[in-house]
Amino acid sequence: MNLRKLKEKDAEFMLEWMQDHEVIKDLFTDFSKKTIDDCISFIQESITDRENIHLAIVDDKDTYMGTVSLKHMNTDLKSAEFAITIRKRAMGKGYSIFGMNQIFEIAKKEWNLDIVYWCVLKKNLRAIRFYDKYKFELCSNIPSIYKKFYEKDILENLIWYRKQL
Repeated sequence: MNLRKLKEKDAEFMLEWMQDHEVIKDLFTDFSKKTIDDCISFIQESITDRENIHLAIVDDKDTYMGTVSLKHMNTDLKSAEFAITIRKRAMGKGYSIFGMNQIFEIAKKEWNLDIVYWCVLKKNLRAIRFYDKYKFELCSNIPSIYKKFYEKDILENLIWYRKQL
């Protein structure tokens, strides 16, 4: 397993998880309408993006297994929001925890961040079990800078976590 910058060759597998109902059913973004062009645009924009880091989680043959991100990095608060998505075939094989641990190291060592926040919908039981299994800390005091990216009706249905780095 490894993390690397996203490449255009990842677009096909990125679209695969976006079109997989089992993967996206409990996410708050509707990825089902995304196209291969949307994936390519996202990958291209990730190259020059200075506020967000989006990296590919790949297997030992450099095949894309998912994306791990630090979003809305705030150097004043020394924090960011974390996001991760894994292809169905990568689930249960250690890619998620690997990607999380690696992006947390990058947040600390390369960006000098102190804390990372993330959220999931209350109905996303698979993700909640995963975060609970690894004993990530539930959090209720979320900086408004991260809440502003969510509609009020979605905010009411979120569970927030944090990782002190």
